[in-house]
Amino acid sequence: MKRISEILGKYMAWIVLFIAVLALLLPKTCMWIQTGWVNYLLMIVMFGMGTTMNLSDFSIVFKRPRDIVIGCLSQFTVMPLLAFLLGKLFGLDNELLVGVILVGTCPGGTASNVITYLSKGDTALSVGMTSINTLLAPFLTPLLTYLFLRTTVSVNTTAMFVSIIQVVIVPIALGLLINKLFGRITRRVKDALPAVSVTAIGLIVASVVSHNSEKILSTGLTIFAIVALHNLLGYLCGYLIGILFKMDLPRKKALAIEVGMQNSGLATTLAGSAFPDLTMATVPGAVFSVWHNISGAVLAGFLQKKEAYREVAGN
Repeated sequence: MKRISEILGKYMAWIVLFIAVLALLLPKTCMWIQTGWVNYLLMIVMFGMGTTMNLSDFSIVFKRPRDIVIGCLSQFTVMPLLAFLLGKLFGLDNELLVGVILVGTCPGGTASNVITYLSKGDTALSVGMTSINTLLAPFLTPLLTYLFLRTTVSVNTTAMFVSIIQVVIVPIALGLLINKLFGRITRRVKDALPAVSVTAIGLIVASVVSHNSEKILSTGLTIFAIVALHNLLGYLCGYLIGILFKMDLPRKKALAIEVGMQNSGLATTLAGSAFPDLTMATVPGAVFSVWHNISGAVLAGFLQKKEAYREVAGN
């Protein structure tokens, strides 16, 4: 199982890309995966994240408060602002604008921790930022979404708050509790968790893309361009903020990746629960789910090679 998990983790970007293309071009092959399953699949991913965490992961707040504050402020300012500016620049209609804003206001996803590790970044900082940003999400995500969309559409902040608590906070808390009480068991099944997470993410992408294939194809290159720019500019801004605050290279990598990679599965879930009448709002999250896994894998490969070159040059 450990070997299977390693293979799935290594080729996750290509697996997700294949599933997305299949679901987009041959949607009937994946439409058996009901959209109602997305919430539960995301809960599985969040529960898995919780079982790999310890309370010590949150102690970084007290050990390195400056880094965490910079990370949180960057996460909840850069990506929402980029989402809003790109949406207005490309003249998106209300439905797609809602989806792009939701991607921007969500916290970073668990994939950022994996990509940071592969990039030889500060993994402890990445995990700490993801943990704290996720805990802040029930409050900041609805608030920021309301601030950016209040003059455009009606925003149900209560529904968003409840949805984030149910889909993110509760599963992570249960995972933490299980890991605390039954640590020996969770350590035994730890090797299987990456395989479970990749499978769940693949099913989420397959469901969302297949059920929205016509909408995704109809938006054409516009939504893809926005999603790609949103993600890439997030990486760039995160890295520049690291330079601004004179962080070392591992921390700059962690900050760049944490800012650029979003919990797009949560954005898709919120689009369906808080904006049920705006069916196109799920599209940006679906496209982002595919794109950021690909860009993250490419970025990790680039940073790995750069790190190896630095080590050789240093010797």
